[in-house]
Amino acid sequence: MPAVITAATDGSALGNPGPAGWAWVIDKQNWRVGGWQHATNNQAELMAVLDLLRATENAAGELVIQSDSKYVIDSLTKWMPGWKKKGWRKADGKPVLNVELMQELDRALTGRKVTFEWIKGHSGHLLNETADTLAVETANSFRVHGTATNAGPGFNL
Repeated sequence: MPAVITAATDGSALGNPGPAGWAWVIDKQNWRVGGWQHATNNQAELMAVLDLLRATENAAGELVIQSDSKYVIDSLTKWMPGWKKKGWRKADGKPVLNVELMQELDRALTGRKVTFEWIKGHSGHLLNETADTLAVETANSFRVHGTATNAGPGFNL
């Protein structure tokens, strides 16, 4: 088992909201996708991270999550502590968007050593490009078939 697991996550929504797909990728043998008939890009981005956290919950060591979504990274590393203190409300007093996903992510992050790295999207970064391609393909699959055509092997390290 590696001491550090590095994975890229991404999400895609056609129409935003619309058919959506998400993906996480560690390597060719460790990846997964999913999605919905109707969701936003941000929901797909968040779900990719949540599913990765769930899949690797029993893995030892650190998890490095690479994402091209500043919304995801800032939500989980900067804004969440304040939201929790304010009863899951933003600074303006309005409810946090995607609060159910945020609360699940908060629980999944508890007790974990997780580092987030921002990766510029569409810049040739292999893991990010792979996650992006899978997320877009999955969103298209939901648009055409109403489901993901191949959910992937999951986590097998």
